[in-house]
Order: sequence, then structure tokens, then C-alpha cells
Amino acid sequence: MRRKLTSPLPQRHGLDAARLRLPAAGPWATIRDHLVERLPMVEPDRIDQMLAAGEIAGEHGPIAPDAPFVPHGVVWLHRDLPQEVPVPFELAVVHRDENLLVVDKPHFMSTIPRGKHVLQTALVRLRTELGLPELSAAHRLDRVTAGLVMFVIQRERRGAYQTLFRDRKVRKEYRAIARYDPELELPRTVHSRIMKERGVITACTVAGPPNAETRIELLEHRDGLGHYRLLPATGRTHQLRLHMSELGIPILGDTFYPTLHDTPLDDFRRPLQLLASVLEFTDPVTREHHRFETCRSLRAWTSIEDWETGALE
Repeated sequence: MRRKLTSPLPQRHGLDAARLRLPAAGPWATIRDHLVERLPMVEPDRIDQMLAAGEIAGEHGPIAPDAPFVPHGVVWLHRDLPQEVPVPFELAVVHRDENLLVVDKPHFMSTIPRGKHVLQTALVRLRTELGLPELSAAHRLDRVTAGLVMFVIQRERRGAYQTLFRDRKVRKEYRAIARYDPELELPRTVHSRIMKERGVITACTVAGPPNAETRIELLEHRDGLGHYRLLPATGRTHQLRLHMSELGIPILGDTFYPTLHDTPLDDFRRPLQLLASVLEFTDPVTREHHRFETCRSLRAWTSIEDWETGALE
């Protein structure tokens, strides 16, 4: 059995170093030559700087600039971070114990690092601000969705809590604001087959056996808007947004469905009016019953004028 390798580089900005396994053979005389070819988005001069500063390491420590290529070797390095727009909203801690951290995530903040979002993500900010280097996400919310997200504090507990979501043992409840349609019969349960291709930003509904299920209830309505409760039985990408859009009542602020609109990353106006409001489950470690509720509200229901003019949270 292959032994587990530990990074010789410490976390930086709450992030682990990236691990690269070298191939079995190749034309490279040095590890540096291989990295130049393998990382085309990184300038060769930058790789030379990192090697000279001891920022690229192997199993036994920093790699020398002229270190020979090692078949099946392993190296670690921290990638340079993208320029990010600061997210001007705070995370609120709802619950913390020795195993779990539950937070109320604001709109416009990604749950975990991805693409152009790294430091301004819930995971990295919480690792840094709370001093929890092993923190990991038990599940994810879309960047534009606000509400409850659960994180696991101890590395050895990750599997137990992530399995809860995989096996659909967490009751999730969402609130949404959308147009009120008096002719739409609610409550109803929507079934569809949702697919999302790698590299395509939006998902779509296709023919075939359903893989997505959502119960949709109207809580109240006024001034042409409805306040809805959404109860997903499955967790497909953009499931709630697609189901609402296909009923003819897309969620307010949705720039993906029914039509994709490009929005600058620094535009924090008119947030998607979708909120993860409840997480309820039996703790797989302590067997305690948990029910967590958001402290947030949806701005368009509180004041449509504030939402339309882009007043910050």
C-alpha cells in the first residue's frame, strides 16, 4: 500500500500546497525543466524565483534549482493567487462544537476555492480568522446563494459528515423570492433530469429518468411577489434555480436562468433571492439531533426598493 505523503510546506493564506506527482519518464534533465513544461501559465522566471527561494519542495525539503528529474517523484508548491475583488460581507457563526462549524454565508461568497475565488471564500476566511487549518466543507452552496453551510473541524471526521449529504440524510430548506403567479398550482413536487457539462456554466434539463426532485410551497404573496419555501430531496447543480425558472417564476436576481447574463465580479447589487434557511440532521458522531436556522432574510421581501437599488447587506 502506498504510504501517505505529507507536505513539507506549511499552509499559506489558509491553503495547503498543491502536490504534483512526476511522470515515470520524460525528456527533462531537471525537475525545473519539467515544471516549465507542465505549468505553461507560470512564467519560467517565476519558477526560477520559487526554486531559488525554497518555495518548491520534495519529500525531503526544498528542491535545488538544478535538481535532477526523479521518475514518480512528488513536489509541492503554492500557486500564485489570482487578483480578487474583496467580498464586503461578513460570515456569521451559527454553531460551533469540537466537530462542526455552521455558518451563515452571505451572497457573492464562494464556499471553497475555485477559479478566480480563493482568499475571498468562506473556507479560507474561516481557516484564517478562526485558526482552524484542517477545516473542510461538508457540502457547498453556490457563490450567489446565501445561508447555512456546514464545515468539519477535525480532519478525521470529514467522511462521517460529508456522507450525510451524499446519502441525503440532511433535511434542507430554502427560501426564495420570485414573481407570484395566481394560476400556478402550489404546493407541488417537481421532478426532472438535470445535466451539467464540464466547462459549461449553466445546467439544463434533458429527457430521461428524473434525478432531481424539489417540493415548492408558496408561503405568502404581496405586490406581485411570492415568498416560497423550497424543499430539495436531491442536490443537483442549480436544481432550485432551474425548477423555479421552468415553472415560469425564476428567482429574483438570477442571472443564469432562464437567460444567461454576464455580471462583473465586483457587482454586488441585486443578489439572487435564494437563501439556505434550515439544516436538520442526526449527528453521525454524537447521535444528537441538530436543527440550524439562518439569521438572514431576503432583501427583496423586506424592501424591494433596497434590493432594486443595490443597497448593501
